Amino acid sequence: MCGIVGYVGEQNAVPVLISGLQSLEYRGYDSAGVAVLNKDKIGIRKTKGKVDNLRNLLLNEPVSGFVGIGHTRWATHGAPSDLNAHPHFSNDDKIAVVHNGIIENYQELKAELEAKGYIFHSETDTETVAHLIDDYYKQGLELLEAVRRTLERIEGSYALGVLCTDYPEQLIAARKESPLIVGLGKNENFIASDIPAILTYTKDAYILGDKELAVIKANEVKLYDINGNEIHKEVYTYKWDVEAAQKNGYDHFMLKEIYEQPKVVKDNLAKRFSEDGKSIELDGIKLGKAELENINQIYIVACGTAYYAGLVGKYLLERIVRIPVNADVASEFRYKDPLIDEHTLVIVISQSGETADTHSALKLAKSKGARVLGVVNAVGSSIARDADDVLYTLAGFEIAVASTKAFSAQVVAMYLITLHIAQELGKIDDKTFAEIKKAMDRLPSQINDILTKAVPAIRGFVNKYISSKNVFYIGRGLDYVVGMEGSLKLKEIAYLHSEPYAAGELKHGPIALIEKATLVVGVCTQEALFDKTKSNMQEVKARGAKVLAIAMEGNKSIEEVADDVIYIPRTHWMLTSLLANIPQQLFAYYMALGLGEDIDKPRNLAKSVTVE
Repeated sequence: MCGIVGYVGEQNAVPVLISGLQSLEYRGYDSAGVAVLNKDKIGIRKTKGKVDNLRNLLLNEPVSGFVGIGHTRWATHGAPSDLNAHPHFSNDDKIAVVHNGIIENYQELKAELEAKGYIFHSETDTETVAHLIDDYYKQGLELLEAVRRTLERIEGSYALGVLCTDYPEQLIAARKESPLIVGLGKNENFIASDIPAILTYTKDAYILGDKELAVIKANEVKLYDINGNEIHKEVYTYKWDVEAAQKNGYDHFMLKEIYEQPKVVKDNLAKRFSEDGKSIELDGIKLGKAELENINQIYIVACGTAYYAGLVGKYLLERIVRIPVNADVASEFRYKDPLIDEHTLVIVISQSGETADTHSALKLAKSKGARVLGVVNAVGSSIARDADDVLYTLAGFEIAVASTKAFSAQVVAMYLITLHIAQELGKIDDKTFAEIKKAMDRLPSQINDILTKAVPAIRGFVNKYISSKNVFYIGRGLDYVVGMEGSLKLKEIAYLHSEPYAAGELKHGPIALIEKATLVVGVCTQEALFDKTKSNMQEVKARGAKVLAIAMEGNKSIEEVADDVIYIPRTHWMLTSLLANIPQQLFAYYMALGLGEDIDKPRNLAKSVTVE
């Protein structure tokens, strides 16, 4: 959740740290701080609020040095405050620490350290780490060994950056279940939670694995395992450029990422078919006919938006492949002792590849003998490394907290996986496959068409609905799933109470909530269910609701019941989810814009959920 950046080199660390934190602010914006090592002193500046607050503080109270660490916080233990902001430091100011993760046994460690005379100034679990390192260091251990011994005592997750005044030319980094990379430059090196923090300076990095440490100097990086043994890793070169972390003229990253979806979809379809276009070719997936014939059930496990992409996959796999599919949110899956074995395929979906609950679900599935297919965006992430098979979603870096293009990429991944399994098991004929392939090829241009037509339409009528206190999304089948994602977006960035319902369930309770001026968004792109959903929209309209409909071109009869209609281009039934969601993204965006909300940084949320 939190963002970490660090620098060792020949230039003043502060501008590098501030630039990095600005790029990582999507990971948390409750507070921000830096610690800069200059000779035998560590200058610490930290403050509640966003990185801009820290920038202003540094203008009035500057620090400088060639080695430093920085942090932007999403609060877990302790309310957002100056005292709870990172970095945290030892009582003698000799050691400073930044941390992303949760120390589960910090209360026990804190009591032990207090008994030794350590004084705690914050409510955070992280301060325990600074004091514990200091305790081992005062016992005469080298700094690396003191850090290593501390990690042996810690229960939970961590990405750490550590400074010590006795080591003025280095910083130490470590990770377990929280992302951390070591960026490699010329006469300078870095640490960062995500690559955008350091893209200005380098694209080359070591991706730290679980229970690995790094000792970082300006001209040297050494890597170690948790036992202190030196290890060697390949350098990974990121393909993203600096523009990925810039708005490029858009008012918000979210809007930019919405408009990037035609390219994202095109990239995800390119090279995923054979040269003749008659079969699916997915690099990283070794699930052939023999392996799939051994599978008698599928689980799809994810969190948040990724879970809704998984529900699309569930509908498609069951309808086309005819195999039982369960879909679970990861936080539930991992605690309910699921009925899975070596005949189960578990598909886990995560944009970051670091989602804590999803990664734990993966490990549980593997412990029970299941085959695990990871659908992730981040190359080299924990889920990508630990899954048996991987399908990368090629969305590029997504900075807005509310996911848009990553969701579209995940939905396309569900299309591709469904077609791959269907072909391998002989559940789809050549004619149907060709029809779907042709329809998929049109998707990028159709998204562009929606963006061209829907934006002026939504901007024209959004003020009609902006005072809505309650918003309900209804649909049937795949349209119901789309409504779930639309409802989530409205909650995330506009802070409006919104709930999705299966349209056929309205009469079983939810319709009691309908009153005059309630807004109902009706998604009705499934031709076979169109009349049924239209009838449900008539029912809420009769009770005073306003109705905004999303329908396929040509279904003009929807205008009989809807106050406003957004049409999507006609396509194959299995592909409507992707197109129908684009207007929902735009609607949420313009509603939030009209309400004056901070769209890219919605309250209480962070981009990558790396804690439970």
